[in-house]
Amino acid sequence: MNQSTSKPTSQAQGKVYLVGAGPGAADLITVRGAKLLAQADIVFHDALVEPEMLALCPQAIQIAVGKRCGKLSSAQEFINKRLVDAAQKYQTVVRLKGGDPMLFGRADEEIQALNAAGIEIEVVPGITAALAGAASIQQSLTLRGVSRSVAFITLAQGVENLAPDQPIQPIANPTADTLVYYMGRKDAAKIAQQLIAQYSHMSQRTPVHILEAVSTPRERQWTSTLQELAEGKADGWFDSTSPALIMIGAALKIDATEKDVFCTSDEIEASLKKTG
Repeated sequence: MNQSTSKPTSQAQGKVYLVGAGPGAADLITVRGAKLLAQADIVFHDALVEPEMLALCPQAIQIAVGKRCGKLSSAQEFINKRLVDAAQKYQTVVRLKGGDPMLFGRADEEIQALNAAGIEIEVVPGITAALAGAASIQQSLTLRGVSRSVAFITLAQGVENLAPDQPIQPIANPTADTLVYYMGRKDAAKIAQQLIAQYSHMSQRTPVHILEAVSTPRERQWTSTLQELAEGKADGWFDSTSPALIMIGAALKIDATEKDVFCTSDEIEASLKKTG
């Protein structure tokens, strides 16, 4: 936590801003979002927010409350309570969320809690990772005559709102032309196997792009086909400490010119054998 000299205010309760931090790079936050960070008294931020982003609010108290799969993290109810409590003390409260607050960000739960407490809210959108990923590989998610639909998917499921005896239902893959999976690292091979088996528009040769830490200096890319993904050839490539994005679809064509930039799994394995 960054210790600040900011003092709790005795004025009327403050306002909470749910701000999208964007895909990672600090200069990809919106102008409005950056201005709010500069004005904030206290900032509750996701675990994956870059240090350079937090440098935009040195005057604010900074508290990490992000949730990460497989990691110790704050319960959502606790985050909700902290936002409500902070609005009773500070005038400008920022909840800084990776990507866009309204996409896989559990914003609805925070909005409901704040509304129930009578606290004013504003949502400031951000660039979601899928769009930054498309920009990075310079491939449109839609393509005339090839892809008219795009789906953003996560297989992660919260269990807080389920009854004790209520089973978790499996999530079916959508039928959109281009698919972008968030938080799909551990299920990558299974996803590819199901797509090949179940959908006629997804073949063994359908292009796949995997991006980690998109838009940051640590960004890495793995490019191949749905068949290689189904065979688990990306499993050893993943870095469990970085957020991963899996992009699948015929619109994401793999050009010959890309071979100078990206490595297939076979090339990666050959390189590892040489250096090992």
